Amino acid sequence: MSFVEIQNLTFSYSGTSNIIDNFSFCMDKGEIVGILGPSGRGKSTLLRLIAGLESPLKGSIVISGKTVLDAATYIPPEKRSVGMVFQDYALFPHLNVSKNIQFGLHRLSGSERAKRVQEMLELVQLRDYEKRYPHELSGGQQQRVALARALAPQPIILLMDEPFSNLDADLKEHIRGELGNILRKAGITCLFVTHDQRDVEAICDRVFTMV
Repeated sequence: MSFVEIQNLTFSYSGTSNIIDNFSFCMDKGEIVGILGPSGRGKSTLLRLIAGLESPLKGSIVISGKTVLDAATYIPPEKRSVGMVFQDYALFPHLNVSKNIQFGLHRLSGSERAKRVQEMLELVQLRDYEKRYPHELSGGQQQRVALARALAPQPIILLMDEPFSNLDADLKEHIRGELGNILRKAGITCLFVTHDQRDVEAICDRVFTMV
């Protein structure tokens, strides 16, 4: 049995034709899979369906042997152990960098939370920025905070939606290499949406295209 199994997933927005039509897909534990394709083909929508942020017309989703969605089942997003990095960051403006990263770590003790936050700050090279707020950061720095926040709770699957789109070229090269190493070391399963073939080549084990 595959770690992630999607069967016959179909989705459309009200009054439109199907964006995703009878889509089926499997991936193994620890696998990093890239999704390429032009805009409007359902790449980001697929991630939102897996995360539970949208509901399909039909289909089923199984993650780590647990059905999170089918005709009789709907597990809410907060109970799916799914991490997600959005293209638009989705940081909390009233929380500083450290508090943003801490947000999903409420189940850990205070000392464990502090340790995990420091590990994430080190990873994304923001140790000197932990007290700053999102509006005090560049777009690239905000994206790194979003990545750290998603990785901090050690999700069973990480969904990434164009995560490097706002990074400059040099930082993008560094984060690509770091991210690939970290995901493999942790054994995290990752589904990665991008329009950049170089992202796929640097990070992903395989790729499919939504056309």
